Amino acid sequence: MREQHTKHATYKIAYYFVWCPKYRKTILVGNIATFIEEEIRRLCEANTWEIGALNVQEDHVHLFLSAPPAIAPSLIVNTLKGTTARQVFKQHPEVKKQLWGGNFWSRSYYVGTVGDMTEETVKKYIELGQGT
Repeated sequence: MREQHTKHATYKIAYYFVWCPKYRKTILVGNIATFIEEEIRRLCEANTWEIGALNVQEDHVHLFLSAPPAIAPSLIVNTLKGTTARQVFKQHPEVKKQLWGGNFWSRSYYVGTVGDMTEETVKKYIELGQGT
């Protein structure tokens, strides 16, 4: 990921997300997988979130992206999951029959942060700055 800028901030923040369909169904195949990938790419571009990597597998999605620091990771994943779910059900109504309960995605997800400095580097930088 590259360093990015907003009007008041320079940042290099990247998030690694993983989420699954409800009941970890192996439903992300063929046209559904292609549609999900295209929709995620469209949403990220519309929100100026830069995708580093995206992989839609049969039963989960891996996404590595950069977003401004003012955008909470929970907002990113909820936007992506909510919009893609609504659009899949709209474009592919037959999918609802495979997922009882009316939800496309599981409520849970994983998020991790990735940066260009290790925890140890940051601690040393702060500790050295305390003496001045």
